[in-house]
Amino acid sequence: MSLAIVYSRAKLGVEAPLVTVETHLSNGLPGLSIVGLAETAVKESKDRVRSAILNSHFEFPARRITINLAPADLPKEGGRFDLPIALGILAASGQIPPESLNNCEFIGELALTGELRPVLGALPAAMQASKQQRQLIVPCDNGDEASRPSAAEIIPAKHLLQLCAHLHGREKIPPLEHQNDEQLLPPDYPDLSDVKGQPQARRALEIAACGLHNLLFFGPPGSGKTMLASRLPGILPALTESEALEVGTIYSIVNGDQHQQWYQRPFRSPHHSASGVALVGGGSNPRPGEISLAHHGVLFLDELPEYQRSVLEVLREPLESGGIMISRASRQVFYPARFQLIAAMNPCPCGYFGSGQRQCYCSVEQVRRYRHKLSGPLLDRIDIQLPVKAIKPQQLTNRLPGEGSESIRQRVIAARAIAVARQKKANGLLSSRETEAYCPLSRADLQFMEEAMERLQLSARAYHRLLKIARSIADLAGLQDINRQHLSEALTLRAFDRGQ
Repeated sequence: MSLAIVYSRAKLGVEAPLVTVETHLSNGLPGLSIVGLAETAVKESKDRVRSAILNSHFEFPARRITINLAPADLPKEGGRFDLPIALGILAASGQIPPESLNNCEFIGELALTGELRPVLGALPAAMQASKQQRQLIVPCDNGDEASRPSAAEIIPAKHLLQLCAHLHGREKIPPLEHQNDEQLLPPDYPDLSDVKGQPQARRALEIAACGLHNLLFFGPPGSGKTMLASRLPGILPALTESEALEVGTIYSIVNGDQHQQWYQRPFRSPHHSASGVALVGGGSNPRPGEISLAHHGVLFLDELPEYQRSVLEVLREPLESGGIMISRASRQVFYPARFQLIAAMNPCPCGYFGSGQRQCYCSVEQVRRYRHKLSGPLLDRIDIQLPVKAIKPQQLTNRLPGEGSESIRQRVIAARAIAVARQKKANGLLSSRETEAYCPLSRADLQFMEEAMERLQLSARAYHRLLKIARSIADLAGLQDINRQHLSEALTLRAFDRGQ
């Protein structure tokens, strides 16, 4: 038979659309042509495939070979189609049985020797192959990554010759076993017991972790803002399997590997010189940015006013929608970005405005201009805005450790479970309509909030965020109803609304 069909997967954002590799051998002058919107790296595969086939002791057909990568309007990039192209040529020329390819999908780059090299995006390809109930054959270096989905059947191969022996049924390659969660080491997070003093900031971290609320610390240099922020992942619940797969998929298409550890929440801290494209993603060949790499984790922006204002403004839509759509003339790519924003800043250019310890030499206009680098709409989307005072000497020399992350984490897990049982999501993710439904107030408390809104000139968005913070405080206390104490504490956590 001079026609063979091999299934593979392309890489399009976090998706892995099916690609059918059709190979046809016909009479005519020997040659190999690839059609189907193939980019340069794919077209160059004909030289790699020819050498790999010959060095694996197979015959390269001296016929006219046409390779069609369908669908024709889907861009194909990278070396991931080397393996299916080589197998298509071998099957069309009768050197391997074509029926052995029917229930399999293949991705992998070929070395000139016939060895298989890893490719990006093996995890999303494995997830899609498992949905189609097909085996996925990948290079050995992609094996651990591709075997993460529990339903996936992954066959790791080192060499084209070894894989052909497997397809002939001579030397079967055993599928990889799914790694049990018990075999994974626990994540190593910085512990909150290292933080001296700062009871209000620690409380704010706990509330933020409970409800996935965005948080801004501002205070003088050395007060512990960065130290506090870096300890937030340690009090967050572990990723669920579906969340871990989403996070792993993003890292798979970026560097072909998972982030620090499976089930560990990402913690991203880009420098303030980062561009808008670096933060939200993009480029001529769209790639995920820091907000997507922080998906289901924490994005920490230190020295917040030092970022360009135009860079910070691009965060406004992802903070609301939980994703970013990157549009180009030829295609659109969607990347998820459900991150928790933690930011830190000084109160003024010199950093000591209102500290009470050192004199601030900034003028009123300088302080105003410094704070106005942050727009009102952006601050409105940050639920908790809290001043962090300088640590007193007696607190710094106190050798008694504070409460550790694990005990706080257990309270957060219990409060999050209450919220999920009630509304199927964390409090910080509630829509306006859901907030009204799940955060009811008594008549007296409604009057209290009306007066607070008029006095502090709160926006409708700030009002709903206050309700969600109060809901998280009530969940931490194990109470079903929100009361005046919860609302009052929520108001203390909106420092910029109170003019501090």
